[in-house]
Amino acid sequence: MKKMPTEIKNPGTKRASSAERIGELIAEKMKKDKTFYLFSPDETTSNKLDKAYETGEARAWDAPKKPYDLPEQGNGRIVELLSENTLFATMVGHILGSREPAMMTSYESFFNVVTSQIIQHLKFLKQADNAKDRKSYPALNLLSTSTCWRQDHNGFSHQSPALISTLLSIPNAKVNCLFPVDDVAATATFDYMLATKNVVNLTTFNKTEEPRWIDINHAKFQFVNGGASLFGFASTDQNGNLVDADSADYIFTAAGDIPTREAIYAVNILKEDIPEIRIRFVGINALTPGAIGTYGNKLSHQNFAELFGRDENIPIVANFHGYPETLKTILGNYTNSFRVRAHGFVDEGTTTTPFEMLSLNHASRYDLALEVAKDLNRTDLIEKYQGILMANYIHANKYGDDLAELVV
Repeated sequence: MKKMPTEIKNPGTKRASSAERIGELIAEKMKKDKTFYLFSPDETTSNKLDKAYETGEARAWDAPKKPYDLPEQGNGRIVELLSENTLFATMVGHILGSREPAMMTSYESFFNVVTSQIIQHLKFLKQADNAKDRKSYPALNLLSTSTCWRQDHNGFSHQSPALISTLLSIPNAKVNCLFPVDDVAATATFDYMLATKNVVNLTTFNKTEEPRWIDINHAKFQFVNGGASLFGFASTDQNGNLVDADSADYIFTAAGDIPTREAIYAVNILKEDIPEIRIRFVGINALTPGAIGTYGNKLSHQNFAELFGRDENIPIVANFHGYPETLKTILGNYTNSFRVRAHGFVDEGTTTTPFEMLSLNHASRYDLALEVAKDLNRTDLIEKYQGILMANYIHANKYGDDLAELVV
């Protein structure tokens, strides 16, 4: 197993896949724990979790085999079936019956198929609190990958983060929506999922190689700190000094690996074009109904003020993996929502290039920078950023790829 770094030098320069990292962790878990199961609707390999097969573990299979098949045996612990409903029900049976952990993976858009089943499980957990003989059950762990932002070949039918909004809209539900920012954060998130009890954990990540931003200590700290933390490397002024929360011109924040990358790039663009600007960046790794953080450890209003400032005239530019109103509503529980300029997936999609997918939903680095340029009435920068967005639109439609400087 790869050793995770304890210090990140030059954040964002190295790239890795969170999906591949989680695949390694699943493989390690299967080696140590013979009761652990992975449920997957025939997407273990396409979701880059196939390290699980390198442990000698096999798919559960009791039918004729072909020479080209992956390892298969009757008692295999990788359960693949192209029926999310059946797999989910089987996983719940395993969790409740054996009280041993498991995980289920699926394309993000198709997790919506089991929404009603997830809600029923949440109802069970709520009622179990009142039962005298209540038992402690492993968390119901869902790994949501192949997300709306990178469906380069599948298109609009495979683009839907709706489950996130559904789960976060259920009052007081035992739900954690987790957004590891990189492969290091994915390690901390994986450990958190296995350690939690009597909750539903929905972890969303991409299988593409993304920049590595934080070290393992920072990633663990985010869970302790209520699901959010300051990214110091993206929060300095032109003299290299850390920007104070109440003296910032703008607070940038993001939840999700690709939205975070774009938000950090937007900060860099603005610092280059407006050197005197003072921007502070806050990373969010967890949301629970009504709050930043997890069900058992929500971000306090005091900690929110320390991260985002007490001055409610300072705008917050937010970039979210899912529907922007979902994050804006949660931020509005901490501060006046007029501060929040939320970006995210606005249900615009097609089979297109990675940057154009972001641009279609106004969630790219230049869309975020444009938010500030318009706010400051910088017509020169408005024209510049809009020009870049239009140039890539033309290029992508003509050649089928993004401009070299925008390749993500």
